[in-house]
Amino acid sequence: MMSLDNLENAVRNPVIPYVGSILSGLLPGELIVMRGSIPDDADRFQVDLQCGSSVKPRADVAFHFNPRFKRSGCIVCNTLQREKWGSEEITYEMPFQKGKSFKIVFMVLKDKFQVAVNGKHLLLYKHRINLEKIDTVGIYGKVQIEIIEFVSNKSLQGSQPSSLGITKINTENGAVPDGSQFAVPYLARLNSALGPGRTVTIKGEVNKNPNSFTINLKSSDSKDIALHLNPRIKNKVFVRNSYLHDSWGEEEKEVAHFPFSPGMYFELIILCDAHEFKVAINGVHVLEYKHRFKQLGMINLLEITGDIELLDVRSW
Repeated sequence: MMSLDNLENAVRNPVIPYVGSILSGLLPGELIVMRGSIPDDADRFQVDLQCGSSVKPRADVAFHFNPRFKRSGCIVCNTLQREKWGSEEITYEMPFQKGKSFKIVFMVLKDKFQVAVNGKHLLLYKHRINLEKIDTVGIYGKVQIEIIEFVSNKSLQGSQPSSLGITKINTENGAVPDGSQFAVPYLARLNSALGPGRTVTIKGEVNKNPNSFTINLKSSDSKDIALHLNPRIKNKVFVRNSYLHDSWGEEEKEVAHFPFSPGMYFELIILCDAHEFKVAINGVHVLEYKHRFKQLGMINLLEITGDIELLDVRSW
């Protein structure tokens, strides 16, 4: 028996199968967060973002997210329109384990869904049905759900970009044309130099066929680079370093999960502490980097190059 509940901001311990209304609809910049666990006898489960809750005829399913546990396992994504399935998109990475708990984050972007499981990016799924038509979530199969949360994240892709706390340095003469405010390569001056408690936030999208990109925090008084972040997507290596006194130091590469994938949207936050930089990506802490360049008050430039589309840059 399916229950149809109104979803406020959270639904706790829903009975599966579960069908519930998304009262305000889905907008770019919102997150659907699900926490639960996989029973030991699970063969499959699915989360469907639906256009209504009709059973006959069956409601369109804009995004069908279907982990299957047979053999080594896979995740099948698809769209159902007029009771016909489209072409399957299959991911052979399996982050779910029988008997283990999980956290799924569905990030709603204007052109796609981006899914992360247990803090690690999993897949992208381009919209085949208009976002405005999605008003229902359905959960079916062998899964236990503790909570479904609907989180409005205004900082995500729906927001208007603004280079808050930062001034772009125009490398060409003349005015910056509209749309190229965040053109890469990008160079900007921080309106206030770094120091403990200060933050730089960079929002962007990795190119479809990327090699790498670079974020440098520098001093305008020298060639020194205090923090060099260089994710190499092709090789899945995340290099950190500093360039001091005309030479590179020792590279740091350790990271629990490589956080970037082709085509993915990201919000990267660099927090400057007294002794180190802390870096988080899409809300997940990824690394620390101990200060090698100690004069934090002289770090006043941000440089971004490489295979990304830059969407927003802020500092405070």
